[in-house]
Amino acid sequence: MKATPKSKPLASTMVAGQKPDWELRLYVAGQTAKSLTAFENLKKICEEYLAGQYHIEVIDLLKEPQLARGDQIVALPTLVRKLPVPIRKIIGDLSNTERVLVGLDLRPRS
Repeated sequence: MKATPKSKPLASTMVAGQKPDWELRLYVAGQTAKSLTAFENLKKICEEYLAGQYHIEVIDLLKEPQLARGDQIVALPTLVRKLPVPIRKIIGDLSNTERVLVGLDLRPRS
């Protein structure tokens, strides 16, 4: 995983010029094992459930700590679903796929 500044996407599967249906931000603190796991889990979920419709932005708060304020980040790693609204947050390494799918509203709560 390569953390990038706020303005650069890390992973995206969109047609050029098309706006993504799903805008996701993953906040991490460096390239820790938990951060890497969260990113890999998120990529796997996006490819399986959102293929061609998502944009992931990874924000490394060790490099840009001021960005935590905007999305009110209090724990890391944290996934923020910016689009579709409403904004949703999921904290952790995203290893519980069922919990992530429910948190993103891709699957109803059981």
